Parts: sequence; structure tokens; C-alpha cells
Amino acid sequence: MITHGKNIKVFSASANPELAKSIANIVGVPVGNSCARLFSDGEIGVDINETVRGSDVFLVQSTSYPVNQHLMELLIMIDAFKRASAGRITAVIPYFGYARQDRKAKARDPISAKLVADLLTTAGADRVLTMDLHAPQIQGFFNIPVDHLLGAPIIAPYFQEKFKGMEDEVVVVSPDLGSVTRARKFAEKLDATIAIIDKRRPKPNVSEVMNIIGDIKDKRIILVDDMIDTAGTICNGAQALMDRGAKEVYACATHAVLSGPAIERLEKAPIKELVLLDTIELPKEKQLDKITTLSVANVFADAIERIYDDVAISPLFS
Repeated sequence: MITHGKNIKVFSASANPELAKSIANIVGVPVGNSCARLFSDGEIGVDINETVRGSDVFLVQSTSYPVNQHLMELLIMIDAFKRASAGRITAVIPYFGYARQDRKAKARDPISAKLVADLLTTAGADRVLTMDLHAPQIQGFFNIPVDHLLGAPIIAPYFQEKFKGMEDEVVVVSPDLGSVTRARKFAEKLDATIAIIDKRRPKPNVSEVMNIIGDIKDKRIILVDDMIDTAGTICNGAQALMDRGAKEVYACATHAVLSGPAIERLEKAPIKELVLLDTIELPKEKQLDKITTLSVANVFADAIERIYDDVAISPLFS
């Protein structure tokens, strides 16, 4: 049985055009001819200007700011491909928005991540390719295959080279209890020890450091997280680590959400270097000297080729 379309086509919506172009170049195909537009009342319209009949379509779109516009654009383009008889449609979502709303934290909370999963499936997506979901169990919200890539195999080699010969001085720090597993796996790649910041959130997007578990005195610290939004967690953590005797603090994350006061906080924070991936396009006004951006294009291109060829994606995790 044929489980994919007759040829690969990579399309881009408006959130990640440069990343989509890089992915397409590596795969060896041009970016598909399409465009999205806004009507005067704010409705979204799309044009698919080439045939996709029978093709294996990969649509690249992060649901980053403006989240609702990018999400609707993604859904409408998927619907257009389905109605144009695409052989298979893969939603390539480097950053999956609404992933933080993955459970009922209190009475009458929505589970928005499940709603978005249902919307993607109903629109016509046959599978999803994403990276570093805020909550990995979101894969179970889908009734279609979800390929969940990891950012650590891209970031870890960068720090391995930077701290070559200084491994004994490096400590990988989890900024909260929820990121301990991520920090432990990252530390294993660097052959480093780990420490944990115990924090509390008195309200959304506000964090307070309570304790630091582990030895960080006179150490080179790498704070590891999946995303940086308002940067309160990472900046407060960096300051607490320096106050408690750390030699220097670095930070890394997969998704550069960087909303609200994030840039101002990062400028003032005692973070020597912040390493981010380009799952979210970083505008020029947010490109600080201390920010280093690494590309995910190679990993996504490899995953796309493996999906098309029905080859296992798990080797990309190592």
C-alpha cells in the first residue's frame, strides 16, 4: 500500500518563510507557490497557485505571535490542500502554540491544546511534525501520527565545543521542577552534573526563586528550558544563581517566544549568552548581541525526507 504522495511539496504560511525556504533548499525542492491575505474585516484568505493533486504536502507554520491569526491561516491552508486532493498533508509546526494549556489546573479551565489538536485533524492534517512540545503528552491528544523532534541534539554540540576541556566546571540547571527531565538528558550529552531551581508562580508569567538544589558555586551554569516567553523565569533564575556564587550563567531554549518585557529583562540579566533555535522567527528589534540563533532546518528537512520514505525518525533524537 502506498502511504505517501507521489512527490514532496514544501509550502510556507506567513510565520516561518525563511525557515521554510531553508528546509525546502535542503530537501531539494522549491517552496510551493501560495500566499495568504487578510480581507478588510480581518478574515484570512489563501491562494494555492500550483497543483498539489496526489502530492505529499508539508506545510511549515509555527503558531507563534499573532497566535490566532497564524493558527487560522494554518487551518485554512490545510483545508485548501485537502480540497485540492493532496495525497497526504503534514502540518510542520516548529512551535506549537497553546501547548501550555494542556490540563485543567483549576475548575472550569479549558484544555486548549486538545482543542487545537482536534481542529488540525478536522481541517484535514494527516500527521503533525513538531519540536519540543511544552508537555510531551500532547501527542496523545491527536488521533493522527505526531512526530516530536527534540532541540537538545542541536544545542548540546554548541556547548560541547564551547566548554571543551572545562567539563568539570559545567552544571546544567533546570529553571523549575517541571524541566528536570529535560535538564538531565541535556546534562548527559555534556557529561555534566545538574542542579534545580525551586520556584513558585504567584500568578501567570510571574516567578519567584525559593531554593536552589545542587552545587553551583564557582561553576559555569547552563540554564535549559523549552521556551522563553516573558523571560521572568530565566532572568530571575540567572540572578539567583549569580547571587549564590555561580561563575557565569549561560541559557538556552528551543522556542524564542520573547513577549512583553522579555527583551528588556534579557538585556539587564546576568546571562552571558542565550542560545535559541529558529522555530520562531526573531525580528531585528529582538536580536540582542548576547543571543545566538541556531537553525532547525537540517533536522526538519531530514525528518521530512524520512517521513516521505517511510523511514524511522528516532535516529534524529540522538
